[in-house]
Formats: sequence, structure tokens, C-alpha cells
Amino acid sequence: MRHPSDIPIEYKPEQAADYSRELLKNVCHGGLSFNSKTQIEVGTRIHLKIKIRKPDFTATGVVAWYEKKRDHFEIGVCFDEHTEFGVRMVEQVCQIEHYKKKVLKKEGRFLSGDEAATEWVQKNATKFPR
Repeated sequence: MRHPSDIPIEYKPEQAADYSRELLKNVCHGGLSFNSKTQIEVGTRIHLKIKIRKPDFTATGVVAWYEKKRDHFEIGVCFDEHTEFGVRMVEQVCQIEHYKKKVLKKEGRFLSGDEAATEWVQKNATKFPR
């Protein structure tokens, strides 16, 4: 199951000097995808940071695929089984962040991260795939 996202992500192919920042496109059980202005070859080890909670989620994965779009590339990254638990947490955090935005837009209520997490878990935890 893929979870759409628009959360900022920082990434750095292993040989690059600096991190680049883009938006996470989606997250699924074994990996994630994001948009990049540059192509990153399949098989490239890549370092990732997602700064939506403390501590930051950090992981190293491998580019599994890329797809050329009009003005960017969509990059797919896969993780090993040790990293999948962390990816699962990112999936949930992305869902909670979307919930916060939805509540603000539809109801005009601003929720803290903890309030949003509590409400989201009460409403959705049983539906969230294991």
C-alpha cells in the first residue's frame, strides 16, 4: 500500500558532497519515492533524512528505479528489512501530517503533532495495514 506524501526529504547519493532537498512522493512498506531534478542511477546507495519528528528519520537505501517525468525524475528507493520498521513509522507520520492539514482546512482547528497523532490513531489505527 502506498501512502501519498508531500513531506520534505533530504537525500544524498553516496558519492555526492551535499544533501539536496525535495518532496517525498510516497511511502510504502519496503521503500519510498521522491522527485529529483537529476537522474540517480539504479543501484546507487543513497542517504536520506526526513525531518518531521525528533529525532530525524535517517536511512540508507538503494535506488531501485527511476522514471523520467517532464521536468524531473521520480526516484524509487528500497530498504533492507532492518530499515522497514523505520519506514513504517514514516508512513504513519505522513498520514498524521496529512490529517493535521485536513483538519485545519475542513474544520479550522490547528492540532499539535501530539493531538493529531492521538486523534489519527483513535480513528485510523485499526485500518492501517500491518
